[in-house]
Amino acid sequence: MQNFIDRATDPEFAEGLLAWLITSGLRILLVVVIAFVTIKLLYRLIDKLEARIAARSGAFESALETGRRLATVRNLLKHLVFIVIWGIGAMIILRELGVDIAPIIAGAGIMGLAVSFGAQNLVRDIISGFFMIMEDQVRVGDVAVVNGTGGTVEEINFRTIVIRDLEGTVHVFPNGTVTQLANRSKGWARYVVDVNVSYKEDPDRVANVLKRVGEELAKDPLFGGFILEPIQILGVDSFGANGYVIRSMIKTLPLKQWDVGRELRKRIKNKFEIEGIDLSSPPTIISVSQLPKATLLELDVPGDASFKDTGK
Repeated sequence: MQNFIDRATDPEFAEGLLAWLITSGLRILLVVVIAFVTIKLLYRLIDKLEARIAARSGAFESALETGRRLATVRNLLKHLVFIVIWGIGAMIILRELGVDIAPIIAGAGIMGLAVSFGAQNLVRDIISGFFMIMEDQVRVGDVAVVNGTGGTVEEINFRTIVIRDLEGTVHVFPNGTVTQLANRSKGWARYVVDVNVSYKEDPDRVANVLKRVGEELAKDPLFGGFILEPIQILGVDSFGANGYVIRSMIKTLPLKQWDVGRELRKRIKNKFEIEGIDLSSPPTIISVSQLPKATLLELDVPGDASFKDTGK
């Protein structure tokens, strides 16, 4: 302790310390101030960028999910800025303190190379997740199909995307392994209805009835707010064994297409019964192996029935 006091009171030591404070000390202080100000400015720019992206979001985009996505990107960018700026500042400060930073830089390079080889999949997942969020490919709450597996998106992380299917099973996909992603609830949705009608029915009459059903559904106080455009009747789409298929579709808000579609199908069925429109049915299959011979002789077979003789 006494030696330290004697050294501190030494005029040469005091002069050297003063000279270091004026030169290197001020430079270190300047580096700290510049790093702090730079981080604050970049943080402010990131916040402004977030506000601008939020203002440009689509009319049908969920404000809550947009906020979550932008908050994730904002936090990522801020962490990246913090690490880069203070990393550079730390190197400059160490150099001013007389520390040889060349071995540190070389060691960091070797460590980075080792990490790049040992964690290629992790880096790939993180980069893929970053672009997935930045490009707004999918959001939490969307209904999506990932690599052939469909369900509701519960989590979007920088390494994984989590989907829960209709049975409640949770599927976790690393972002780097996502080769196919289909978002079924982005912006708007469309429900397609194929109606099988008997050949004896007039296609124009059936189309008019379908149009009326769609118009009535659009005026419904419960479902009308979910419908974005009037129902479209595309016409006869295909022919079957017992009838033809008329295809129609209706445009809805995202995630509401199934509610609207089920209600539309129910109303079509009820309306067709009222109008006397015959929905086609699959051919009747009668197994004759269990019937007695007398019954077979007396059986009055309809013209459109099909038989499957399983007897010998």
